[in-house]
Amino acid sequence: MNSEQTLTLQTERMQAHIDNGIGWMVFNNPARHNALSLEMWEGIGDILEHFAANDDVRVVVMRGAGGKAFVSGADISEFDSARANAEQRASYGVIAGRATHWLNKIEKPLIGLIEGYCIGGGLATALSADIRFATPDSRFGIPAAKLGLGYEFEGLAKLARLVGPSRARDIMFSARFMPAIEAKEMGLVNFIYPREDIENACIDYAKTVAGNAPLTVKAAKAALNAWERGSREDEVETVRAMVDVCFNSEDYKEGRKAFASKRKPEFNSR
Repeated sequence: MNSEQTLTLQTERMQAHIDNGIGWMVFNNPARHNALSLEMWEGIGDILEHFAANDDVRVVVMRGAGGKAFVSGADISEFDSARANAEQRASYGVIAGRATHWLNKIEKPLIGLIEGYCIGGGLATALSADIRFATPDSRFGIPAAKLGLGYEFEGLAKLARLVGPSRARDIMFSARFMPAIEAKEMGLVNFIYPREDIENACIDYAKTVAGNAPLTVKAAKAALNAWERGSREDEVETVRAMVDVCFNSEDYKEGRKAFASKRKPEFNSR
């Protein structure tokens, strides 16, 4: 839980380290406002796969480097070489799809720390977070209609489930950028903090989550995801099994003992 380590990646445009139970994933392409390139998509998949399997990681925080943007969208400079036609789009999609799989399927809590622009693919990435922090000057939007590209069903379904279909239509049809306060009002953002406070606020929140019972948090995330996807019976049964694991766990015994002793519990995911 207290181990600190830095991950070695195949690209310098992504960075990752683990500190006190928090896995940090940093989009490191500030010269292009952290626009997602193909190598960054590959790095995202590598990082999250590692975090998912590492018991030292209790919660994951993702953020953009440079302070100007979380992620400004896909790297358009690659479109002519990597996404010029349907065949290239399919190849690109395999690599991006692995990253998207982990963003959507990682069982540990995922927090987005958003400074500046969170646009297009950046907003889609932020939507995969369970909790989102933003600065007052953050801006949100999906400019697909200004580029002429199609937007995948899964991303729009996620957006509509979060903000409602009427607001999702506004976001997609107008392609406008929204201020942080409006994004918070519609549920895109959970918390807004000034730039000088946001990192510490996010760390404090992440530490709170990391100190809670991992099996309980995992089951809660699974339950909410299952509900969001329509409460499929197989997923609901999986959640019920996860709840049983919680009640049969050593962590549940530890939680009861700690409560009775008025001390902080020490959970071990068992």
